[in-house]
Amino acid sequence: MIVLGVGGGIAAYKAVEVLRRLTESGHQVQVVPTAAALQFVAAPTWAALSGRPVASDLWQDAHQVPHVSIGRAADLVLVVPATADLMARAAHGLADDLLTNTLLTATCPVVYVPAMHTEMWQNAATRDNVAVLRSRGAIIVEPAEGRLTGTDSGKGRLPEPDAIADIALATLARHQRTGPDGPDLAGRTVVVSAGGTREPIDPVRFVGNRSSGRQGYALAATAVARGARVILVSANVALPEPAGVSVVRVGTAAELGEAVRAAAAAADVVVMAAAVADFRPSMPRTSKIKKGGDVAAAPAPLELERTADVLAALVTDPPRAGQLVVGFAAETGDATGDWLTLGRAKLAAKGCDLLVVNQVGDGLGFEVADNAAVVLGADGTETVVPVGPKSVLADIVWDLVAAQLPAR
Repeated sequence: MIVLGVGGGIAAYKAVEVLRRLTESGHQVQVVPTAAALQFVAAPTWAALSGRPVASDLWQDAHQVPHVSIGRAADLVLVVPATADLMARAAHGLADDLLTNTLLTATCPVVYVPAMHTEMWQNAATRDNVAVLRSRGAIIVEPAEGRLTGTDSGKGRLPEPDAIADIALATLARHQRTGPDGPDLAGRTVVVSAGGTREPIDPVRFVGNRSSGRQGYALAATAVARGARVILVSANVALPEPAGVSVVRVGTAAELGEAVRAAAAAADVVVMAAAVADFRPSMPRTSKIKKGGDVAAAPAPLELERTADVLAALVTDPPRAGQLVVGFAAETGDATGDWLTLGRAKLAAKGCDLLVVNQVGDGLGFEVADNAAVVLGADGTETVVPVGPKSVLADIVWDLVAAQLPAR
């Protein structure tokens, strides 16, 4: 059973859609709203969509001891929205209503999705409370940036309902697979690059690749579900932002390299899933290249130069000591060897801790929902990942990363 705790904020209306998504996924959901939450969305709405009576009163059905029984029965507690007041009470162990009692008795994963004004999120008291909850194993999803109440805009917006549901379901699935050990990336900062860089030929054209960014975004989303603080460096991706992720938008290989190194200065792990261009035009034009009057004339040759190797630089000159570096290699095989042989050679050349090698072409790797790979370890291990959703490959990568992270 999933317990959906609803805090008393204007974003409570979005929790209605989260509830719908969870129930449509086949899960039983017990809604536990605070008294303030019921001022925004009334009990009949929660009851109708969950198919269960709303639990909001400590004294209702007292013979069933709801302040203990709900938390004990929960497989996951999801708090949407988590207000500053609610997180403060949870951090200090207060139990003055049914939801805070449930949070105290739950032994399952607890996910808080904050929503509040920017000043409240940035206040030192809120930041301390968030740190306390994270130190106890709770997953705190970073709020999104955007329109708040009134005309205000900034960080503090509730992520979109589908993204919240994805995190909840991923957290629940992982807990059911691995048991009650808590999120293994809690307290860690990770940087993930995603997408494909574009190197300008002129203001209209560019040298690029087929990367959609789906694998990098899956890595970011699964890291959030495992408790990490995630910085996603995104190159030319047309995907919705994963909930709880700080996104840095870039275009070229040089911009990506600069953004990754800046973010990596505070990171425990860097995962280079982006398809970074190996070459760029040596002299990009400032105006569009014209065909000219002679349509039969061949175009001038396009001169290319190498781009900086971002992955190799992270290994040879890491911005932070002890940092784990994971690379990705999309291979096709050629006259010198098959795709996996070339991947092994690349691991030896790059020197990263893990290298995820996947075969591309003919509907494999790029622009598709599924992926298959072999994860090569610097210690000689090889983990075969069969064809499946990119989120499955992402979880396997994080399993391997978590096993190498030093204990805290």
